[in-house]
Amino acid sequence: MALQATVPAGLDRKETEVYRQLDPARLPQHIAIIMDGNGRWAKRRHMPRVAGHRAGVAAVRSTVETAARIGIHALTLYAFSEENWKKRPKSEVEFLMRLLSRYLKAEVPTLSRNNVRLEYIGRQQQLPADVQERMAWARESTARNSGTILTLALNYSARSEIVDAFRAMLAAAAQNGGIDHLHIDEERVAEHLYTRGLPDPDLVVRTSGEMRLSNFLLWQLAYAEIYVTPTLWPDFRGLHLLEGIREYQKRERRYGGLQEIDVPQL
Repeated sequence: MALQATVPAGLDRKETEVYRQLDPARLPQHIAIIMDGNGRWAKRRHMPRVAGHRAGVAAVRSTVETAARIGIHALTLYAFSEENWKKRPKSEVEFLMRLLSRYLKAEVPTLSRNNVRLEYIGRQQQLPADVQERMAWARESTARNSGTILTLALNYSARSEIVDAFRAMLAAAAQNGGIDHLHIDEERVAEHLYTRGLPDPDLVVRTSGEMRLSNFLLWQLAYAEIYVTPTLWPDFRGLHLLEGIREYQKRERRYGGLQEIDVPQL
């Protein structure tokens, strides 16, 4: 494996050790992360669940900074699912909305220092109006940055995304000659997904040891490599991201095919 002669600025000693084991020419273009384990992190410390969410902010900061430093094109974080509205207490959801708003206000300068552009996916129109305003401000504040694209999945559901894509295609057909002129293929569907314009993730990371995708980017993750770590999200750092990339580079990506082999003649 090729070794990197020049280590990106900002990596600490342990991160540098792992980075030197990577082939910089084979870094994943797009990494998606299912951030899980905040509640368990808090429970183990006999703290309220919201303490785990608050601690998770440091994990986001470290992960985003490391991704930006090593030149990852896109990073997508599963921050809040549609199911969270029903599956979490109202007080916890309200806390998460306030935490999101505070995060965006506090982190925009850090994102800009790291040349990170902020985007969102999900049914944003269903979020509180003040949160939507803060989101729009943060996106506009980072719009001119040209480095890593950080996408936050907020009020997100992969199934809803696919439903919305088909609704958009039907609406477009109705304005252009009717449904008889509707043509659907994989490329057309991809053009109507929330993630249009982004490459499909090469690597999806799930923290806390859980072995499921939890309704996250189901279309886009069709050929992604899955890396599961037992680390709970509040303990996750840039070092863990690099370890996931190291594991990713050990794998042979076949996309359903096989390498050419010599077949003996009969």
